[in-house]
Amino acid sequence: MTENFRVGAVASTHGLQGEVKVFPTTDDPSKFKRLKKVYIQDGAGFGELEIERVKFFKNMVILKFRGHDRIEDVESYKGKDLYVPRKDAVRLEKDEYYIADLIGLRIVLEDGSEFGILGDVLQTGANDVYVVRTPGGKEVLIPAIHQCILDVNIADGVMQVHLLDGMIE
Repeated sequence: MTENFRVGAVASTHGLQGEVKVFPTTDDPSKFKRLKKVYIQDGAGFGELEIERVKFFKNMVILKFRGHDRIEDVESYKGKDLYVPRKDAVRLEKDEYYIADLIGLRIVLEDGSEFGILGDVLQTGANDVYVVRTPGGKEVLIPAIHQCILDVNIADGVMQVHLLDGMIE
């Protein structure tokens, strides 16, 4: 399981007062309002940044970090990813999973036979769709609905699925 979740990428600086524009990689950018700190990866590991202020502009999040009051303080952050540790991530409801934990799961059918590997999760609005790569190189789209997703076992790295008629040609 992933210990740190990527929540955004610093796109550029914003103004002269040490703010940065962040492209959010989380499903809900408003989650930034609840964050007290983020971590940025630098050459030596992760550095902690305390969030002083959060604003929103178009599809971007504008962050101001405590103690970073000049553009020169944040210029080196351009292009870097921002992370939160798992313990600080938003709590999940029943039958909800972090996408980072789903990617790479082995996909098995009801009879236990191997079907493929979960390669991506598409967020469509109504329900997520799992992109499964089969051993033969095909991509099969499986809706994340109870009729199709029978069991998810993150600890064992396995998801059991039921394929509806017409999913495979």
